[in-house]
Amino acid sequence: MSPLRTAFAALAALALTGAGAAAAQTIAITGGKVVTNTPRGQIENGVVIIKDGKIAAVGDAATAIPDGAKRIDASGKWVTPGLFAPFSRVGLVEVQLEDSTNDVRASKAKMSAALNAADGFNPKAEAIAITKIEGMTRIAVGPDAGATIFAGSGFVADTSGGFDSITKDKAFLFAQMGERGADLAGGSRPAAWAYLRRALDEARSYRPGRVRDAQTLLSDADAAALKPVAEGRMLFLVHVERASDLMNLVRLHEQQPQLRLVAVGASEGWMVADALKRAGIPAIIEPQDNLPASFETLGATMENAARLHKAGVTIAIAQINEGFNARLAPQQAGDAVPYGLPWDAAFAAITLTPAQIFGLDDRLGALKKGMIADVVVWSGDPLELKTGAEHVFINGREQSLVSRQTRLRDRYRDLRNPKAKPFAYR
Repeated sequence: MSPLRTAFAALAALALTGAGAAAAQTIAITGGKVVTNTPRGQIENGVVIIKDGKIAAVGDAATAIPDGAKRIDASGKWVTPGLFAPFSRVGLVEVQLEDSTNDVRASKAKMSAALNAADGFNPKAEAIAITKIEGMTRIAVGPDAGATIFAGSGFVADTSGGFDSITKDKAFLFAQMGERGADLAGGSRPAAWAYLRRALDEARSYRPGRVRDAQTLLSDADAAALKPVAEGRMLFLVHVERASDLMNLVRLHEQQPQLRLVAVGASEGWMVADALKRAGIPAIIEPQDNLPASFETLGATMENAARLHKAGVTIAIAQINEGFNARLAPQQAGDAVPYGLPWDAAFAAITLTPAQIFGLDDRLGALKKGMIADVVVWSGDPLELKTGAEHVFINGREQSLVSRQTRLRDRYRDLRNPKAKPFAYR
């Protein structure tokens, strides 16, 4: 080998060794109030050890710190699992009113259930960094319905901004019912529910090479995509707000108990909480919904979360439909607390419960040995409005807390100093 090639090989080996060392670095977060989301509860003056992208240990001040570990002093701060948005449009839209950057909805598409939101996901979208620096490390991202009540499949991703950030592709399929679903299905709720039931029956019996006729609702692609939902092999998120629509969802479960249903919205869920509990249907809600923004939300109340929780309904909290402000879920959760939702339940609703809903609670949503190291160090109580994330780890790697907004803030922070002024202001 030539001397030049030998030198390049040595440099490459050194770079790989350095990258491996960085990935394998052991982190010890000490002195903070650790919220475990496990039966251990909260640990005052706790210790969290991160190694090789996983939680290696969680304990009190007596926990042994491995030699050579990088220490982060969290004294006076809170340490928690990373936040998990259970429903959002983050990464599907860059500019809301610029169609070329908006992949949320396909109103003119010939397919609906077969659409896969992951094909439109941009991990480099500005909203990803904005979401991450607020302590949100995982997001469930779903499309909106366009041509029919079926929007397509959604996914779970981390907010690292990497092109390998999708955690679970085709994690669920999303459908739009209620007022908008009625409009998409032909003008009434009976039309929407009839379409949904017929589509599920058709998908369940779908076989490749079937003969289609004038009565067939679904294309082969849509039938194939809906089949796992109809057979109970895929989560089915359904947007419903009105209590009567939620009862239709309960009846659908009674007729087809294999369906893995989740209600999204559920502003009037408190009215039928007992029925949702009996059917085992979780609800993804916005606790701040307290005004009749539409006829289907006349019963909205800030006590919805507390009443659902008291009835035993599994609830997750989200800033629903948001492509930019999914990061506000902690505010939603915090506002539910003075209206009767216990703090632990409110925090679980933006961490552990979403992980449970999407079948990821063996890896995410809690701080215990063996879990993926999505960890956040906060300046205080994460449900308090003034609290900020000071350290964010995703898969054990500390993340940058810089975004376009923070750069703009820093750029224009001090215009009195001529040397610090941007060029146009000098």
